[in-house]
Amino acid sequence: MQNRRAFCRTAAVTAGAALGGGLLAAPARASGARVVAEKRLGSHIVDLTVHSAAMNRDLPVRLMLPNGWSKTADRTWPVVYAFHGGNENYQAWNNHTDIAARSLRRQVIVVMPEGGYAGGYTDWWNYGFGNSYAWETFHLKELRPLLEQQYRAGTKRAAFGQSTGGYGALIYAARHPGMFKYAAAYSPFASLLTAGVSTVMNTGLDGLKGWNGLGFNVDKFTMWGDPFWQHDIWVQHDPVSQAANLRGTKLYVSVAKNGLPGPLDPPTAQFADPAEAFCYYTTKPFLDRLNELKIPVTTHLYERGTHSWVYWQDELDRSWPAMMRAIGA
Repeated sequence: MQNRRAFCRTAAVTAGAALGGGLLAAPARASGARVVAEKRLGSHIVDLTVHSAAMNRDLPVRLMLPNGWSKTADRTWPVVYAFHGGNENYQAWNNHTDIAARSLRRQVIVVMPEGGYAGGYTDWWNYGFGNSYAWETFHLKELRPLLEQQYRAGTKRAAFGQSTGGYGALIYAARHPGMFKYAAAYSPFASLLTAGVSTVMNTGLDGLKGWNGLGFNVDKFTMWGDPFWQHDIWVQHDPVSQAANLRGTKLYVSVAKNGLPGPLDPPTAQFADPAEAFCYYTTKPFLDRLNELKIPVTTHLYERGTHSWVYWQDELDRSWPAMMRAIGA
């Protein structure tokens, strides 16, 4: 069950309830990150182990490379970042969807970086002490320039993800305007300051107390602090508050309007999925804000469906062609 659930399920249940192609541009500097291992899994898939200076740890990243790619090519390729949910890992999109075969039909590099268990696609506040997660720094200031330097990644970028990974695609595009030409979020949580959301999020984080895999002490305020006393931090990471920065980025957002079993679920499915209902609750204010700002977004708000990979494969099918057009792949 946990394999098909991302962080917003964990939180909801616990609480009850971005020129690729063409000539090379000068690559950005990789800020101390380095590749410490490279393993070929086939002619088009490579697993990297990347040392993050920001987190002082080695992290896995999977690359899916296009036909004709080489490290010594005199061109770059457009890049798509595929972000996983909070209860998954960097292999998720490869394990659960047809992304490997799909990517080979396009001239695009697909990057599937590790985002951590309930990592949140953010640099954790951790009471200002450091020595904690720095996923945003790793993904955008370390890994991105490293791939541009060493793996012919271009500057036409898109990002997509499911659940927490969908949040990651949205907030990265909002916090770094112009970095991504396209951002797609499937069943994301898309607002932090909507009534009750911070309680759900913090309750989910509190459930990680004592889990040694994080390597530092965790409580419900470790990620962004108290929503009142550290309100500015929550605002900085809230897609609704940062929505104006998405102007010019092509957007796709999908979610079921409730968690009732839908047409893609097995006939035996009987129970509502609180994770999907929670994600819709957080996504509606985000879409309302985009509408207020007159920022275009393509949506697929389906009546019934659970928080599961069969729906996210379907959403990848729906959004992929426009995503590829946006980055010229």
